[in-house]
Amino acid sequence: APSGRSAALRARMEERLLAARFRYINQQLYTSTSQEAVQLFQSDPEAFEIYHRGFAQQVGRWPENPVHRIVRYLRRRSASLVVADFGCGDCKIARSVRNKVHSFDLVPLSPLVTVCDMAKVPLAAESVDVAVFCLALMGTNLQEILEEANRVLKQGGTLMVAEVASRFEDIRAFMNAMGQLGFKSVSK
Repeated sequence: APSGRSAALRARMEERLLAARFRYINQQLYTSTSQEAVQLFQSDPEAFEIYHRGFAQQVGRWPENPVHRIVRYLRRRSASLVVADFGCGDCKIARSVRNKVHSFDLVPLSPLVTVCDMAKVPLAAESVDVAVFCLALMGTNLQEILEEANRVLKQGGTLMVAEVASRFEDIRAFMNAMGQLGFKSVSK
């Protein structure tokens, strides 16, 4: 039926448009500061929803979503550990563990989200045991964002970063910069 082919063509076109818009927004997030990202989504709230739909499509093609690995790690640890999830998206970590999880993002996809700039989260210094960036290290002010994670981590706390290798021009340089911020690599 012509209408069936037309609907299938339309669906493929919409999927391609979504993928293109996701790539465009993703590029904007990587090439702007966290403050500019806040402004982007305040001026275009629909962009965040489009970004997360495209993100879900991308991650769905991977052999494993790294957030599942982080959830497994936390489930093997004490439920008394307090977690800060920077760039939490749909709050998968908070919904999957017994721990107290502070979920931060630029737009609330869930009532569990505290909306803020990742470089200025509303937590006291040394108030969390684990800070997580799962596919959320975005922006040109990474040092400021990682310093904020360091600020809220308790002495001896754990920083977990799950990121695609292509995010970094030089992974060794990133690891060295993390060392200069006071972090020690336990595993990679």
